[in-house]
Amino acid sequence: MFIVTGAAGLIGSSVIWGLNRRGAGDILAVDHLGCSEKWRNLRALEYADYMEKEDFRDLLADGGLDNVKIDGIFHLGACSATTEKDATYLIHNNFEATKELALFAVNHNIPLIYASSCATYGDGSQGYKDDESSIEKLRPLNMYGYSKQMFDLWARRNGLLDKICGCKFSNIYGPNEHHKAEMRSVVLRAYEQISTEGKMRLFRSYKPEYADGEQKRDFLYVKDAVEMLMFLFDKKATGLYNIGSGKAETWNSMVKAAFKALNKPENIEYIDMPESLRPKYQYYTCADMSKLHKLGWNKEPMSLEEAIYDYYVNYQIPGKLLGDE
Repeated sequence: MFIVTGAAGLIGSSVIWGLNRRGAGDILAVDHLGCSEKWRNLRALEYADYMEKEDFRDLLADGGLDNVKIDGIFHLGACSATTEKDATYLIHNNFEATKELALFAVNHNIPLIYASSCATYGDGSQGYKDDESSIEKLRPLNMYGYSKQMFDLWARRNGLLDKICGCKFSNIYGPNEHHKAEMRSVVLRAYEQISTEGKMRLFRSYKPEYADGEQKRDFLYVKDAVEMLMFLFDKKATGLYNIGSGKAETWNSMVKAAFKALNKPENIEYIDMPESLRPKYQYYTCADMSKLHKLGWNKEPMSLEEAIYDYYVNYQIPGKLLGDE
């Protein structure tokens, strides 16, 4: 049996899709569905059982899984809102819950892959290298990133990083992200704006070294992210690994790919960035992928144009989700 937390989320549901493609259906899906529409992401997927996250934590604490054969755990459940201001909630949800699951996995010799984040890198002044020995130097720019950093640090200080695998996800986008509201990717926002208005709005730059729209991000299609996770699982990897494309692409390049996929003329409007966001805004991210390559990963991810075309033409336009293929 596999356990996938955050099972109805973008990456979690995509991991279940990836496991299903491998013939695995004995999966315990864990999430908090609440009043959101993310339950739709589960409709076309195969899994054996579903639990709400608090019931799952109770089951874990009561020893209800102690004698169950578990092949692996993908812990992808978290509050991923970079604008979340309730630090206490983030501690309970992102830090403490991850500690509980990590201790369970280690004590029962179960492979655990958990979601860290590239948000731990902060402004990038310390680089984007997934080196466990230097994570103390990182300074996240928001509480979400710090909640992820807190666990990475705790795992290292308690000797767990040589037993579990943490994944620092870059800007992941793709099918199954509609429920994310304000946290949905700019790739999805581009589809929405271009389809309805014929134009796309991007934030102006407030640094002279970056022209408007020339801020850079490491974009990664969720299908490629899933393949990387499966590779790490197969390799029984431990430690921290970046999950990204290893390429820094401008917002302008991303939007031009979106216009091309939709066969629409380019029309970009640059707007003011909210003042509250300006001190926390990342102008450049690019995951150092050398560690994953050293482990044996040698597959090139889809190009930005290829991935956006696949996302729009095969999923957005026909209104499909992963598993509907």
